[in-house]
Amino acid sequence: MSLKRHLPLLQWLPQYRKEQAASDLVAAVIVTVMLIPQSLAYALLAGLPAQVGLYASILPLVLYAVFGTSRTLSVGPVAVVALMTAAALAPIAAPGSPEYLAGAVLLAVMSGLMLTAMGLMKLGFLANFLSHPVISGFITASGLVIAASQIRHLLGIEGAGHNLLEIGESLAGNLGQTHGPTLLMGTGTLLFLIFARTHLKSLLVRSGASARAADIATKTAPILAVLVTTLLAWGLGLGALGFSLVGQVPSGLPQLTLPSMDVVVWKQLAVGALLIGVVGFVESVSVGQTLAAKRRQRLDPDQELIGLGAANLGAGFSGGMPVTGGFSRSVVNFDAGAKTPAAGAYTAVGIALATLVLTPAIAYLPTTTLAATIIVAVATLIDFPALRRTWRYSRPDFGAMLATIVLTLLHSVEAGIVAGVGLSIGLFLYRTSRPHSAVVGRVPGTEHFRNINRHQVETSQQVTFLRVDESLYFANARFLEETVMDLVTRQPQVKDLVLVCPAVNLIDASALESLETINERMTDAGVRLHLSEVKGPVMDRLKNTQLLSRLGGQVFLSTFEAWRALVTPAEMPLTSAR
Repeated sequence: MSLKRHLPLLQWLPQYRKEQAASDLVAAVIVTVMLIPQSLAYALLAGLPAQVGLYASILPLVLYAVFGTSRTLSVGPVAVVALMTAAALAPIAAPGSPEYLAGAVLLAVMSGLMLTAMGLMKLGFLANFLSHPVISGFITASGLVIAASQIRHLLGIEGAGHNLLEIGESLAGNLGQTHGPTLLMGTGTLLFLIFARTHLKSLLVRSGASARAADIATKTAPILAVLVTTLLAWGLGLGALGFSLVGQVPSGLPQLTLPSMDVVVWKQLAVGALLIGVVGFVESVSVGQTLAAKRRQRLDPDQELIGLGAANLGAGFSGGMPVTGGFSRSVVNFDAGAKTPAAGAYTAVGIALATLVLTPAIAYLPTTTLAATIIVAVATLIDFPALRRTWRYSRPDFGAMLATIVLTLLHSVEAGIVAGVGLSIGLFLYRTSRPHSAVVGRVPGTEHFRNINRHQVETSQQVTFLRVDESLYFANARFLEETVMDLVTRQPQVKDLVLVCPAVNLIDASALESLETINERMTDAGVRLHLSEVKGPVMDRLKNTQLLSRLGGQVFLSTFEAWRALVTPAEMPLTSAR
């Protein structure tokens, strides 16, 4: 079972059937057609030679098929990771230089090592520190930066920059050098891809095509744009007319590549590699879990770390760039009927054939076509409505989201994601450091207890029930002390205080000391401290302490049991009308 857990291939391969193989092959053909232009485009977006994107779409797919747990996730270069790769490499080398390419290889290897180590240590939960508003804000801002960075290719001008300010300044300075024919082709390609995404499917369905065929045609529209513009560039000699083309791409399969062993470079890229790995993992797992749920399958997050780690190691050692699971490709893979991870392995074979056969044609591919492809692809990442939804629901989360967007747009992707994570953790600590608590009373005629400020309930002057709605740990232990002492001070007639603990899943050492202090102070004040509804795991730990033996009161199974034991019949319960 342990071997099958770490080699998910052994779970599905023994039951692999011809019907599944046929479905996987169809899906692989469709994804291969889609992945070729995307892999080229995202390599150029990262500032790398086009073939690097192809190399990153061969061995990583095979390794993920062996170690990954998603049946339909399509691994390879993606826009956000390409942008983060460019941002991480910018300080150490110039795009296109041998040092830059070596840095990309090292980033993939380092990211793979980090992800694999996290998976072996079962640290998949760490991704939870990236809250959804932060991830949403980061991806939206990254999409805007990516789209802006491609405008120069649409205009046929020089440009640079890793944030909106730098990109805008660069574009403004070179706007007068706009190449009209390039702009015409780029704009035409962009409009065609937008039309294909928004109207082509409904048009084909009205023309008699099946919904599935129309959907597949829509998803593969970019390859048609690539074919047409490449043929035009080859037939009309557009390279001699000022068009920027991809240029000569080495033919053949990738060779084994060893990462740099320069310790200084490893230190320089460590933070970037970690962020690339974690962000890629979060994006990949989100997509994988969404698709798995549709087929009542499940993902193992810890094993996904190992699967993505292996994929990145494969990318690095084969001369590629960092990779992760792509949203659009995975959806296409799912819709095309992929049944097992073998579809990814078949896709790798298709990409390998492309590196052997298609590289002479790729040399004539206009970069303006790839720019249009990137812009349309990343448009789906931009989610402005999420800003409005988050603002309406949670202003603190909106603040973290907005800070992530602003810093990503105006400074760098690293600053944006680090600030977002920092703010998310800070908000969590602030919220849990001031845990919600409520004095509760009995709903008349029932065994239920509710907040006295929200419901008509029965209360007692001599017995107070305080419900604690948060686990107790070092950040909120002192706050609980203050809350209890303030409550007792304001109610001098109280003789018994019951801490109702249905939401307390943890009591750490600091909180234990606070409970002991509360118990001592209550005893000194002539008040007995009781506990109710303590969860089993929490009680197991408390039994190993002196708190229970020194407790002034008792531990009750339920709050109603405490009510019956402490509120005497002679004392008429008061009805709270607050």
